Amino acid sequence: MPESSAGTLAPHPAAKLKIKPPRLAGTLYRGREGMWSWVLHRITGVAIFFFLLVHILDTSIVRISPQAYNGVIDSYKQPIMGVGEFFLVVAIGYHALNGLRIILIDFWSVGARYQRLMFVIVILLWIVLIAGFAPEQIRTIVLEIQGHTNP
Repeated sequence: MPESSAGTLAPHPAAKLKIKPPRLAGTLYRGREGMWSWVLHRITGVAIFFFLLVHILDTSIVRISPQAYNGVIDSYKQPIMGVGEFFLVVAIGYHALNGLRIILIDFWSVGARYQRLMFVIVILLWIVLIAGFAPEQIRTIVLEIQGHTNP
């Protein structure tokens, strides 16, 4: 007489101990570099959009009143605006480099396979670009705080 368990699989020993199998890590949008590059790309894109909106609006003031335009431009010579310019350049730098990464992922046949490496390269290039820009911008901000005009 055949056994009643013939043809069935015995439960995995881990099931008896109620141990959960390891969760698959490294999916593209679950807390890894793919997700963070996506989030940062959207944040920087929105920030750049609002800068461009304000830039178009303040530039259009010149057609209404050149004096009002000059007043707006003078208000931009404050140190806080220098900090804003710094973050604008940081956002544009990341957005541009990550945009090139996205193009490579989309159009290079092995782009998805190397997306993690390309993210690291984007971050390293971004840091190098910021390191080249930051000292001069910080110097300009400090001079504005001290009341000196830009050279």
